[in-house]
Parts: sequence; C-alpha cells; structure tokens
Amino acid sequence: MKAQYDLEEIKERLTYFVLNSLHNDPDPSDEKLKQMISDALSDQAGSYGMNLESKRELAMKIFNSLRRLDAIEPLMEDPSVTEIMVNGPSEVFYERGGKLYKSDIRFKDSRTLTTIISCFFANQNRPLNEANPIADLRLPDGSRANAVLPPVAPDGPIITIRKFTGIKHDIVTLIRQGFITEDAARFLSECVVNRKTIFLCGGTGSGKTTFLNTLSSFIPQDERVVTIEDSAELNLQGIRNLVRMEARLPGPDGSGEVNIGMMIRTALRMRPDRIIVGEVRGSESADMLTAMNSGHQGSFCTGHGNSCIEMLERLTGMIMAGSGLPFEAIVAQVSMGVDLIIHITRNKTGKRYIDEICQVLPASGTEYRLKKLYVNKGGEHLDQIVTQEELAGIAVYRG
Repeated sequence: MKAQYDLEEIKERLTYFVLNSLHNDPDPSDEKLKQMISDALSDQAGSYGMNLESKRELAMKIFNSLRRLDAIEPLMEDPSVTEIMVNGPSEVFYERGGKLYKSDIRFKDSRTLTTIISCFFANQNRPLNEANPIADLRLPDGSRANAVLPPVAPDGPIITIRKFTGIKHDIVTLIRQGFITEDAARFLSECVVNRKTIFLCGGTGSGKTTFLNTLSSFIPQDERVVTIEDSAELNLQGIRNLVRMEARLPGPDGSGEVNIGMMIRTALRMRPDRIIVGEVRGSESADMLTAMNSGHQGSFCTGHGNSCIEMLERLTGMIMAGSGLPFEAIVAQVSMGVDLIIHITRNKTGKRYIDEICQVLPASGTEYRLKKLYVNKGGEHLDQIVTQEELAGIAVYRG
C-alpha cells in the first residue's frame, strides 16, 4: 500500500524542528544529533503512520542534510567514486574509473543546496556565506572540497569533492596500468635514491600526487623529510623521520594565515634532508627556488602545466611575482635547482600516464634547455630515446 505522506515535506519540517532545538547546543556530537533527530521523530512523526524502516530512512536523510551532504552522501560512501561535482541543484556529476557520469540525484532548489553546503562547511569550521562565497576544505578522511555560492555562481551553488580513496599505488601497480614502463620506473627510483630534485607537472586529476607518493617509497628511510601542502593529501610511504605541515587560512578578522611561503622558510630551519612541496601556484615559488638551491637536493614539487617546458616558463613567471630577481637569474637558478621534470597527462578515456621525462640542462641565457629522456607517443608506450649509458650518467649521485 502506498504511503499517504510526502517524505520530503516531513523531512523539511523535522529538519527545521531539529535546527530550532540546536539553540541550546549549537555543536552536538554526531551521536547526540542522531538522538535529537530520533526524539523529534518520536514527537512529531507519529501522526503520519510511518513504519520503522521509513522512520530510519528519514532519520538518516535528516542527519545527512545537517551534518553531511544530503542526497549525494551515497556517492561519498561509494568507494568506486573518486570525484563528485555538483553544478547547481539539478546537475550532479561523478567520476568513476577516470570517466564522468551524470547522476539522477536532484536537490529541491538552490536555497536548499546552499543551506546544506553552508552547514557542511560550518561543521568543519570553515566560513561559507554571502560575505565569503568561496571556500576550500579538507575532510578528516583526506578528501578535498571546494564550494562556490551565488552570486559568484549564478546557476546555483557549486561543490566539487576530490575523494581520498585510501588506495596506495606502488610502482608495480603503475607499471601494470601502463602509467610508466619498468625501465623508466627503475631510472626514476635511482634518481630518487641519488637525491635528484624532481618536479612533477600536469593537469588537475592527472595523477601528480599519486605518483609523488609512489616515488617517495624510494627515499632512504634514514632521511628527514618535511612536506608542505595547501591541503594535506600526501601519503608518503616508509619514511620514519617525517614532518608534515599544512597551510592555514586567515581567520574572520583576516589574521592567522599560514601560507606555503611561510612554511618553506620555516622548513629550512628544521634540518631537512628533503623538502616536498605538494603544489606551487604563485609567489611562494620564489621560496621554493631558495630551498632547491640551498643544499636540499632530492626535493620534490608539483605544479600545473601542459608540458615540461611550459611548466618551467610558468614557474619562472610565478617566481618573478614573488622576488626581485631578474628574468635571466631566475632561469639560471631554476635550471640549477631542478634536475628532472616529468609531465603527466590524462586522456579522453580517463587513462593516466607519463607523457615525458626530461632532464633540465644548464640554461642558455634566458632560454631553458631540456633533454628528453622518455617520450610517450599517443599514450601507448613510454619510449626511451637516449642510451642506457646516458641515463646512468644522469642518475649518478653528485653530492
């Protein structure tokens, strides 16, 4: 027999009732909030003739709308989903296996979605409102969320979640997936052991962080490593003496910010053997250049770029914005500080792979000089284009 009630209408009424009950306890624990929802159901939903299963379903929906992400919570709990994109109340997409799919999930309206997203960020002590319509958030499980509210988002609230899957890719897995060849993997492992500074670049979601985590497994265990990130995503493997630092946004009064540049300068006082910067986006690149040229060989860094040479040119521009160095001096110092640069890409089918591996040679005036070591033509195979003797000479330790 069909239920004679509107579940969404009851959910909206009870959610409002629970919100009013929160005035005396604005930040209850998950368990206490669930008990408050249960009490509200007992007090308010008796006249609707709901069975026990329907009440449980409704209680979970109310909890998800207040503490989690409401209708998209099933996507959050699906381990095969790696990214969730909500482009307004009726446009929900997700990534699975490297491919994008459109979901049939819908929110009631923009106002409802705004409330859900704002509550979700507020529960993590991140302000998201009309005065602060853009915000980033790292979830306790390591996932990252970015949200944009109207009027900056004219088609409705936007939230994008990059899920942390917890899967640790080792180099053997990446070889089997066609991400890298066995020969290239062996060469890079020798470069890591022999303290070559490596810069990884590529587009969003191409696999830069995944590969950086994998390369970290070749760092000798007796070294001291400092990691610096905007949002802590790195999951370095097998390093005992590890120091992790994460940026902090400014508070409501504009004070208290800790940015990547500040952390790089602090890291230099921590006696690191290597410094790993999760990603450089702006003027902090000048501090990263200082670190790379101050005896900390074997450091890693990532950035967004369409090719190895374009990444170096973008890096130069970012360093110029954060320092008073002339262009030629920056090119010379980057060429001295970076040994290898690797470009990673993702094709239309969702496959991720290394596009090219280049050695950074001494600059010629204001021109970067790259020597291509491996090139992937068409995403089929990473071809070695120099001799084995040349690779051995590049990988050798020169400390």
